[in-house]
Amino acid sequence: MTTITNIEDLRVLARRRVPRMFYDYADSGSWTEGTYRANEADFQKIKLRQRVAVDMDNRSTAVKMIGIDAAMPVAIAPTGLTGMQHADGEILGALAAKRFGIPFTLSTMSICSIEDIAAATQAPFWFQLYVMKDRGFIERLIDRAKAANCSALVLTLDLQILGQRHKDLKNGLTAPPRLTIPNLINLATKPRWCWHMAQTRRRQFGNIVGHVSGVENMGSLSEWTAKQFDPKLNWGDVEWIKKRWGGKLILKGIMDVEDARLAADSGADALIVSNHGGRQLDGAQSSIEALPAIVAAVGPRIEVWMDGGIRSGQDVLKAWALGARGTMIGRAFLYGLGAMGEAGVTRSLEIIQRELELTMAFCGHTRLQNVGKDILLPGTFPV
Repeated sequence: MTTITNIEDLRVLARRRVPRMFYDYADSGSWTEGTYRANEADFQKIKLRQRVAVDMDNRSTAVKMIGIDAAMPVAIAPTGLTGMQHADGEILGALAAKRFGIPFTLSTMSICSIEDIAAATQAPFWFQLYVMKDRGFIERLIDRAKAANCSALVLTLDLQILGQRHKDLKNGLTAPPRLTIPNLINLATKPRWCWHMAQTRRRQFGNIVGHVSGVENMGSLSEWTAKQFDPKLNWGDVEWIKKRWGGKLILKGIMDVEDARLAADSGADALIVSNHGGRQLDGAQSSIEALPAIVAAVGPRIEVWMDGGIRSGQDVLKAWALGARGTMIGRAFLYGLGAMGEAGVTRSLEIIQRELELTMAFCGHTRLQNVGKDILLPGTFPV
């Protein structure tokens, strides 16, 4: 594929180059995958109003997200096992984001560690926190994020228990890959991936292995993580984490109006309307469908962002028009990473920004700050 024109091109290329178990991990949802598909499909139902004979010169997609300058209202979402889409994937994603001028978020379940990203980028990034039963480990994670100069903490609230993803079970997902005969055969068809992985020492969960007593390898890690996600997570824990962190706090996983009000009451700086990419509760609303009611409920009390299904700059513009003051991309970034490494991440960001800028102009605007619901065709968007 010599010409990459959209995110779908990157997805097709990533599917060719990434081992099946890791590609499927990124490109799947829970149970029937209905919510996963709805996240993307519901954007397509929203129609835009084209305007003509307006000044389209001097366009800009620049914004601020929780007071931080961004080249467009997009941040790279925290994604687990990113370093298994491509060797050193988190480092490559962070470098691409830094150079492009948008925030990068590192997952607790990353392959590269907090310290790896800090050393490679020497620039502030965001860290995403999962709450484990081992509160001492959580305290140490927060302290490590502070020491690495992370500029925001993204607290994920919708993974107290793990949704079932059929493809992961069928593939026997592990990191590094379990060397079964089917997996060995599949790996043999991915020489580019294997060559890059052979060049790195980062093949385990860098934020956990060596930082938890008794967890020194992937076998002990699997046993530890299976028991550690805390089903008792509550708003009292959010308050405790906010105090312990002391910096900008973003709450990810809000899909309900009442939960949005509680998020605003918590004093967090932003909330992210997100159903975890359709990977948790199958049958839930799409994120874009849930967005307008949440924006209406919390008003100016807290910044509202959204995550889930964004595959283009048009999707970003539609989310902005419905009140999101930021968006996050997960799969769109992973497709680029799996396809072409750092260059692929950069290409995904270029595609999204170019589509955002052109669509904004076709709708009669040159600045995002002036864009509202008036760019959407009445009757085609959720209210």
